[in-house]
Amino acid sequence: MKRLLTALAGAVTAVLCAAAALVSVTVSAHPAAAATLTEVTNFGANPGNLRMYVYVPNSAQQNPAIVLAMHTCGGSGPGFYSSTEFASLADRYGFIVIYPSASKKMNCFDNWSDASKVRGGQTDPVSLMSMVTYVEQQYHGDPNRVFATGASSGAMMTNAMLALYPEVFKAGAAFMGVPFTCFPNEAAYNPGGNSAPCVGRTAQQWGDAVRNANPGYRGPWPRMQLWHGTADNVVAYAELEEEVKQWTNVHGLSQTPTATDTPQSGWSRRRYADASGTVRVEAYSIQGAGHSLPASGMAAVAIQFFGLTGSGPSPSPSATVSPSVSPSVSPSPSPSPSPSASPSNPQQGASCRIAYRANSWNNGFTADVTITNTGTAPVNGWTVTWTWPGNQQITNAWNAGVTQSGAQVTARNVAYNPAIPAGGGTSFGFQASYSGSNTAPAGFALNGTACTTA
Repeated sequence: MKRLLTALAGAVTAVLCAAAALVSVTVSAHPAAAATLTEVTNFGANPGNLRMYVYVPNSAQQNPAIVLAMHTCGGSGPGFYSSTEFASLADRYGFIVIYPSASKKMNCFDNWSDASKVRGGQTDPVSLMSMVTYVEQQYHGDPNRVFATGASSGAMMTNAMLALYPEVFKAGAAFMGVPFTCFPNEAAYNPGGNSAPCVGRTAQQWGDAVRNANPGYRGPWPRMQLWHGTADNVVAYAELEEEVKQWTNVHGLSQTPTATDTPQSGWSRRRYADASGTVRVEAYSIQGAGHSLPASGMAAVAIQFFGLTGSGPSPSPSATVSPSVSPSVSPSPSPSPSPSASPSNPQQGASCRIAYRANSWNNGFTADVTITNTGTAPVNGWTVTWTWPGNQQITNAWNAGVTQSGAQVTARNVAYNPAIPAGGGTSFGFQASYSGSNTAPAGFALNGTACTTA
């Protein structure tokens, strides 16, 4: 561990010196001034004891995209702000950048503890989710355009955030990282002292690690861009292949790329596209580069991969996610736009059981809803309804078209999941905001008939 920390900290000494000269403003639960790097305190649940800095450009869109940008070991949010090109790209394209500062082990993000590998674990990922929710609420950030990026320790956390919260992050760009669940414990967090600390698992095993973090989630999974220098002696270049194995398996793709090219001298790119031609995973090998990414121009390639260089949304199709919603500090009772649902004529009187599981942080949460058909006849076309006991407001959803009017919520099947066989089930999920207590609904109904709850 000590050898790793020394190597990683040494790689960012210049960044720390630059960050020491940076003056940032501290606020308490109020929006930051535009075009300045601003520290935000009281941003919500913070079990990782992280610090939050946010950059809001003068050109910020009405509902801006959000990029979570995470530093290396030994670094800081202000240091990553001053040493990378994400802020200048935000000026150009109008998105907001969150720059967190880690606090553990010479400012490394926690990628080793058991808590860092589960949703809602009381460590860094929960703190980072609080920051995202804060920006969605305070700056009307678009919950359908949230992205993560980072270098070294921050790249490792990029892999973790996309694995733990795939419904929140639409894509990621990891520079010099390792796969999610690479390190079994803190003692093993020593890639600088091991030429290949996380090599040896199969693609299926790596993919299962991601799927097991969200057993009820059915997609879509975030797109992933991966970068590594071939001469990296801190985090081994061999880790790039392990990351490729993990994310191609998650997306159900072959490990054989659908295209290869050299977009710049010394940059070798492999692209892995699905049947529609959408690139789900791409990997860059940077010839002769050490532990020094992202270099000039690389952040712009990442932002282009996110789909933020044009006026439209991210190019990753997401038929089960709702259109952009602008959450507010106090959730509005007005209806929430719903995703496109498959027209259906739900049959009446279906016997059913509903299992509801929520994962809360600060003033936001995600929830998984599993419907079981306990009757003897199949269900062809389903609608689930419930009433919130509090002020919960749904902002986006997956595997269902969801609308909300006041406290009343209606979730309908989408094109690919209208049927529930007798004794079978299906599931959907959503992201929402709340204030006060996040109490579960008292009951649910399927096609107008009350269900039992599990």
